[in-house]
Amino acid sequence: MGLKDELLFFLFVPNRPGFLLTATALVILEIVVTYGIIQKIPYTEIDWSTYMQQVECYVKKNEMNYSRIEGDTGPIVYPGGHLIVYRIFYALTNKGQDIRVGQYIFMILYLINLISVFRLYSKTRLMPPFVLFLLTCTGYRIHSLFVLRLFNDTVAMTFLYLALNFFVSQKWLAGSLLFSAAFSIKMNIFLFAPALGCILLLNTGLAWTVLCGLAAGLLQLYVAFPFILYDPISYIRRSFDLGRVFMFKWTVNWRFLPEELFLDNRFHLALFLTMVLLWAVFGFHMWFRSMGGLRVSFLTLFRGIRSRTGPGDTLFALFTANLIGIACARSLHYQFYSWYYHQLPLLLFFNYPLPTSDDEKFPIPWKSIIAKTCVLLAVEVCWCTYPSTNISSLALHVIHFGILFYLVRTRESHKRKHYKLY
Repeated sequence: MGLKDELLFFLFVPNRPGFLLTATALVILEIVVTYGIIQKIPYTEIDWSTYMQQVECYVKKNEMNYSRIEGDTGPIVYPGGHLIVYRIFYALTNKGQDIRVGQYIFMILYLINLISVFRLYSKTRLMPPFVLFLLTCTGYRIHSLFVLRLFNDTVAMTFLYLALNFFVSQKWLAGSLLFSAAFSIKMNIFLFAPALGCILLLNTGLAWTVLCGLAAGLLQLYVAFPFILYDPISYIRRSFDLGRVFMFKWTVNWRFLPEELFLDNRFHLALFLTMVLLWAVFGFHMWFRSMGGLRVSFLTLFRGIRSRTGPGDTLFALFTANLIGIACARSLHYQFYSWYYHQLPLLLFFNYPLPTSDDEKFPIPWKSIIAKTCVLLAVEVCWCTYPSTNISSLALHVIHFGILFYLVRTRESHKRKHYKLY
């Protein structure tokens, strides 16, 4: 094997040495690049000052009525974990005044997020090393959300990816607590819940699923306790406001609609029903196909036999559940890109061909790689178009539902064998 063939094998064939070396090099590069972004690109104030004002309402004014905790851009609309996390940031950044320290904190969060995602990809044993470049080199908007905007979405997703690392390592209780911590920061984490419930039942049985649910619930109660004790209604309304009205001028995904339709409750109900229908379709026809599907898996569970869904099937179910929720969202704002950016490459390359010991030369699927890379770049362009346009918002929907359709068409029904180098 010549040098060219070795390099192609190293980058385009799923193999552990290539994956680890590529991941290490990219993490080092990301440290340099992210630090440079902080030094060279001006910070953009959007919600940080509001977060700090909300913390001050709680810390300085001792305000326990959740409906009265607010800042310049509006009232608090997140659960209590948001206040706990940003109270820590408040203390570390001189009451929110030292923005540069805040940026360094979010740089650390970004690196934790990235390393957590790299480990998830490695655990599947399905991803070729070049996919890691797609998790870093196409992330202009993601870097901005972390270190130039300091949004709480990025904090919630970092906790989420840490939770998933515990789940794929069969640490169900610890994973459930971290999942609950992520949900306590921002409730978009709920979009993973339908898949997670199935995963917990299949892997741990009913008793442990209930235990993990109780532990997660107790954590929610802990972060909410001072506010629930004072006024439970205001806390629930503010933290979990499913009827929240989004502003049309900020929407990324529905710009091509008339504003009247965008605000229509019947339209919102149709989106919700579509989301539930797609969850059901994917749940019973797409998830855990290597185990015979969800229906067969549950029948096995009812006979007292637990399953191991495996990292690949686990992440596929979680990531598709989340993508369905995003595709059917009433509105997407720019910071919401962090909800799924790191998940799209795994979904697109989940069926990447794996060589066997009989392969004399692994045929690299260049056309597929180029096409899928173009899809990811198109998503990035849609999210970097500001303000959103009719074309960018419509294109985003075409891409989202196109990916879901592609997954339905290509999902394998048999258990895949992992390459021997793993």
